[in-house]
Amino acid sequence: MGGLTRFELEAILFDIDGTLVDSTGAVERTWRIFAAERGLDAEAILRVCHGRRSEDTIADLLPPSEWDDAVAELARLELGDLGDVVALPATKTLLPQLPKDRWAAVTSGSQELMRARLAAAGLPVPDVLIAADDVSAGKPDPEGYLKAAAALGYDIRRCLVVEDAPAGLLAGRNAGATTLAVATSHDAAELTADAVVADLTSCRVDRVADGLVVTVSAGPG
Repeated sequence: MGGLTRFELEAILFDIDGTLVDSTGAVERTWRIFAAERGLDAEAILRVCHGRRSEDTIADLLPPSEWDDAVAELARLELGDLGDVVALPATKTLLPQLPKDRWAAVTSGSQELMRARLAAAGLPVPDVLIAADDVSAGKPDPEGYLKAAAALGYDIRRCLVVEDAPAGLLAGRNAGATTLAVATSHDAAELTADAVVADLTSCRVDRVADGLVVTVSAGPG
């Protein structure tokens, strides 16, 4: 499929893991260690954990009495595994050219972990970063994206949500935003969005008087 898609927007709201940084190796290693310690099925966990808060995944796996300790243990494992966290294609050129008041990040990870992963990848930390700590309900609930748009001062309906996982894309749609999927961690066929691309090299962002124009070239396949 060929062609261009053009979005006129006020701001861009990015997911982090799988969208701005490649942390797949770290995510898989930590969940495998976590699962092995508890006799859980790591493959089953990895099929559902991407794009969700750790506490939400853990709540599906363990009794409530174990939740707090399990969340703390997983956080410790994740913060100790930053060695191969890298920036995804085009992020190092795209993010610095965005006005600071025109972009934010919304993540299912903690503030501490996401700031550490952005730093490990050599990417800027946005002024507005809405993390798992900042919401009462994780993705696909729209709370995080609604909070980010409000913090920036823009209408969510004039924002672009950029995500790699079905749960995050659903959160963006539930919030009322335009959605762009990057097929960096999931097959394009699994992603429902207003546009789907292989990665952010397919996107160009131009500043205009009242916001941003994002031009998206043909998606994968």
